[in-house]
Amino acid sequence: MNLSDLRFYLAELIVLSVREPRKAAEQIMGWHLSRDILWTGLALAAAVNTLVFSLSVLLQPSAAMPMFFASPLAIFLLLAGVLVITVHGLYWTGRAIGGTGGLSDVLSVILFLQFLRILAQIIIFVVMFVAPSLSFLLSVVTGILGIWILANFIAAAHRFDSLARAVGTLLISMAVIVLGLSFLLSIIGIFA
Repeated sequence: MNLSDLRFYLAELIVLSVREPRKAAEQIMGWHLSRDILWTGLALAAAVNTLVFSLSVLLQPSAAMPMFFASPLAIFLLLAGVLVITVHGLYWTGRAIGGTGGLSDVLSVILFLQFLRILAQIIIFVVMFVAPSLSFLLSVVTGILGIWILANFIAAAHRFDSLARAVGTLLISMAVIVLGLSFLLSIIGIFA
């Protein structure tokens, strides 16, 4: 597959992720990437998110921003930790309520969702300089779409027959993620 074919394939997969996210998730899981590649990809996603966030803070500083966000290393540790907690939270919660998906399935769809998120962040970041009010609207729309895609990705990864079970997994996982995040923040606070 050459670069042009790859771009076309990714563009189609992005559109499919919005129109029929379960089908997109099935394609993504069908790649059968190794866990080493998936975890490395997740670390890379955290690094790119850190870069985009740090650049936006640098270009548009806010007095209300805590000092914690001035450290790219602390941001990276926080984002990487949140991603790891999210993957495990969604996996174990989904398994507890009857899901049959593997950790690699959940990891695959979360990684692709991070890819989509990074693309959206870059677009919103660029639009912010041209039309700030439009960038806010794009943020809201991508947030809603992100939840829709995530719920469907969870349903596909755990082979749920209903979206309600995926939403349940997401809601229960959020409590786990909040607990894990508070623990992570206390650790990062100790070393910051």
